[in-house]
Amino acid sequence: MAVTPSSVDFGFLLIPQFSMLALSGVLEPLRMANRLAGRELYRWCLLSVDGAPVEASNGLAFTPTAHLDEGQHLDTLIVVASIDTANYCTSKILRWLRKMAALGVNIGATSTAALMLARAGLLDGYRCTIHWENLESFREEFPKVQATAELYEIDGKRLTCSGGAAGLDMMMHLIALRHGHALAAGVAEQCIHPEIRESQSSQRLSLRGRLNICNAPLFNAIDCMERHLEDTLDCAQIARQIGLSERHMSRLFHTQLDTTPARFYLGLRLDRARALLQQTVMNILEVGIACGFASSSHFIRCYRARFGHTPAVEHGHGRQPLPRPSLSEH
Repeated sequence: MAVTPSSVDFGFLLIPQFSMLALSGVLEPLRMANRLAGRELYRWCLLSVDGAPVEASNGLAFTPTAHLDEGQHLDTLIVVASIDTANYCTSKILRWLRKMAALGVNIGATSTAALMLARAGLLDGYRCTIHWENLESFREEFPKVQATAELYEIDGKRLTCSGGAAGLDMMMHLIALRHGHALAAGVAEQCIHPEIRESQSSQRLSLRGRLNICNAPLFNAIDCMERHLEDTLDCAQIARQIGLSERHMSRLFHTQLDTTPARFYLGLRLDRARALLQQTVMNILEVGIACGFASSSHFIRCYRARFGHTPAVEHGHGRQPLPRPSLSEH
């Protein structure tokens, strides 16, 4: 992106129940850049599919400031969504996104909005990222997309960020590319964002941070469990991999987490199963196998004990993917 004195036009397509945090993350850095520069480096507009106000996930409604027909004049379009993206992947909006891409508009997405771009066929062969909670199911549904766990990805005319505060980092990176690091650093300071994170920064807290543990052997045991959710290990194998006796490992789990290694491991597998049931169309047997259960009956029994209902109830509320676009829709 070469330095140029002309303003850059951004459009933000708001999908119902979008995350206001995600919108702020990609919009506010532009406003702040204009203020610090003392001139209009960036312009932006809010778009909705039907021109009507759009309600965010927190209940606040936003009125669009432009119509979809004006999208062809944009330099960059970013789709802003949240967990219900799959419910709004209509053929109308997918066709419009493909049209914008064909016109040469840079196409982007925050958080789960990457799902919409993927269903439009706009991410095939590109690197992209998505919220960590959706990454596994996204990879399953879109094998042609190079989905990563990065904080954000910029690949040619496609830009995606994992959501939340990651939008700040992506936009500051874009500002730095166009107007220099000093301006991007100034924006970061104004946003009380003490570090402009690189794209490869982790989306999640470290395992230590998530569980508030400092014990290295315990950390290693849990890390081993998370790497073997499908091809499960028994407790003796885990203990050997981390260089402890099984008794010592059990003592660590009891004193640090008030549970047993087996119970903790089972919880990790069931949490993963729940995510797969909610985000994919894998059947119950497939989910059970993917989470290391040898039989459906054992899986269902364990699932009910943890969540109070069977996987079938969860699966009934899962997201159903729309058919992939045919060639005639492009």
